[in-house]
Amino acid sequence: MGTGVRRWALPVAAVLAVLAAGYAVWAGVSWWGASSSDSVAYARERDEVLRVGQVGIANFTTLDYREVDRDLDRWLDTSTGALRSEIESDRAVRAKQLADARTVTESRVLDAAVTELDDRAGRARVIAVVETSVMPEGGQSVKKVDRYQTELTRTDAGWKLSALGPVRAGGA
Repeated sequence: MGTGVRRWALPVAAVLAVLAAGYAVWAGVSWWGASSSDSVAYARERDEVLRVGQVGIANFTTLDYREVDRDLDRWLDTSTGALRSEIESDRAVRAKQLADARTVTESRVLDAAVTELDDRAGRARVIAVVETSVMPEGGQSVKKVDRYQTELTRTDAGWKLSALGPVRAGGA
């Protein structure tokens, strides 16, 4: 009986080795196909839009009356289109309003999502929940939570905010 088992052991081992090698090739080809597919590129683009949207919203809702020029420069760096034009056209008025308010705001994005992404057209939309601490000079800090929606446009320098506004209660 020992010779019968030995007689079958080598062919069975060879078949198992061929099957394992075939499975390894199939798994490798499948993995390579998935990693280079359009869906992976789209997911990367979505992740980048989400990151830029979160940073942009935080930039626009974080202000320090002692550093108005720095903050307005940050707004310009993260914006494009009509939003950027609006900031540029009334920069002096905004700077005076912000300095006169003598308030510091610090914001952080609590949650955000990409609600729309057209990577071919270079347009996207992000919504976010933002917690902002408002600290008037000499006053008590107050925390508030707001929802924002931003539109993003892809530029030669990457994604930038092209519109930003609050989301009204009951609306999206």
